[in-house]
This record gives sequence, structure tokens and C-alpha cells, in this order.
Amino acid sequence: MLAEDLQLRRAFEDYSQRHPEHGEVAQAFLALLDEDGVDPFTRQRLTGHFTGSAWLVSCDGQRALLTHHRKLQRWLQLGGHADGDHDLAAVALREAEEESGLPGLRLASADIFDLDRHWIPERKEVPGHWHYDVRYVVVAGDNEAFVVSEESLELAWRPVAEIAADQDESMRRMANRWLQR
Repeated sequence: MLAEDLQLRRAFEDYSQRHPEHGEVAQAFLALLDEDGVDPFTRQRLTGHFTGSAWLVSCDGQRALLTHHRKLQRWLQLGGHADGDHDLAAVALREAEEESGLPGLRLASADIFDLDRHWIPERKEVPGHWHYDVRYVVVAGDNEAFVVSEESLELAWRPVAEIAADQDESMRRMANRWLQR
């Protein structure tokens, strides 16, 4: 097992202790990490694989940057595939930078902020599969002038309290967790 995988294992265990109500989800992530076969950090594991996402908050912590995802047609946090990178915090930061165009982004912590296992429907030659999404808090600098990437229809800064009231369960959980910090 790689050093990054051992670190991720400890992070999943720590997350499970900090969020016992979400312990079953953390166990599913640990099971994927321990599974033999195709590397779960690559898209070649067709039944499901790890992704890294960013709960990207403004420097004052009052707003989060969301993407209107082109393929999924939903407002979501920024993030994407690990593509072989076992450092999912680095994946989350990289995806936030690529998808927002914002300079000066930084990880708030190496701690996992949220875990979410969600189904991605079949699309063209890619079968339906699970994303095991590992989410980290990323903080914006003073410059909040984003650039919309090809992966998004639109980006928008939204008040966290608004996200807590209006989005799907996963988005509400992250918003409420942020508000309760």
C-alpha cells in the first residue's frame, strides 16, 4: 500500500470518528481503498472510483462557489476524477483551480470535510458507475473573479445559508456542516 493510501486510510478513520452518523459511508470508502483489482483512483475501474471535490468558500467564509455542471445539469461543488493521483486533497485543489480559474486558492485543512457516494448515469460509451467523492475545504483569496471552464454551464457564488435551504441532500449536508463549524 502506498504512503498516500495509508494517509487516506487514517483520514477516512478520522472522518468516521468525527462524523459517526456517517460511519457507514466511511466504511464503504475504506472497502474501496482495500479492494484488490483495478486501481480505484482511475476511471478504468468501471463500477466506481475515487473523485476529489472542493467545498470552495469565499475568503470571508460566507459564500461557496458552485458549478452548474454541464453533463449532470445540476448545481454542484467543483471537483473531478483522480486520474491515478492518490492524493485526493491535491486532486480537489487542482480541480478547483482548473474549474474556477481563481488564483490563490488554498486548502483549509488536510482533513476530509465530507464523503459522498453517488451514482453517475451511463453516458455514451461510459457505463453507469459510482463516484466515491472525497471533499475538502478550499478557501479563495481576495480575487473572486472566476472563469467558467468547458465543464460548466455557469459558476456562481452562493450564500452558504441559501445552499443549506435549497440544494439536494449532499449539498445541504456540506452547507450545514460549514455553518456549524
